[in-house]
Amino acid sequence: MKNIIHSNPEVIQTIIDKCDVCFMGMVDAEGMPYVLPFNFGFDGTYLYFHSGQKGKKNEILKNNNNVCVAFSTDHMLSKQNENVACSYSMKFRSVLAYGAIEFVYDFDEKIKVLNQIMQKYSGRDFEYNAPAVNNIETFKLKITKIQAKESGYL
Repeated sequence: MKNIIHSNPEVIQTIIDKCDVCFMGMVDAEGMPYVLPFNFGFDGTYLYFHSGQKGKKNEILKNNNNVCVAFSTDHMLSKQNENVACSYSMKFRSVLAYGAIEFVYDFDEKIKVLNQIMQKYSGRDFEYNAPAVNNIETFKLKITKIQAKESGYL
């Protein structure tokens, strides 16, 4: 099955827009990989995230903020011959984005991060009360490298 690598921002945006969840890979202090699913927002330059203020992920990211974020969509089983196992494959579209996480502490910018995420899932902005904003962690990924891959789609 033919793989196509894309760097076109429109192709990348289309794939990311189809995804409900992304997976962030990080490396802990012992050098072990740690991968978690996230809801997200995306504006073409940054990926936006939020979480609770405590936990393993926050400790890891504050110690080593370099991450890789993976998106995957349009999964479809394909085969050339139903009786030949090696003729089966999976069609998919994916994106990998690399960069360093930046924590967002400014109150107004935290609201912007939250609204980037909410725009993706609800199509609108919200108002937030101070305790809600102050009791969460918000962070963003300035993308330094990004590419898309399509397998099985022409």
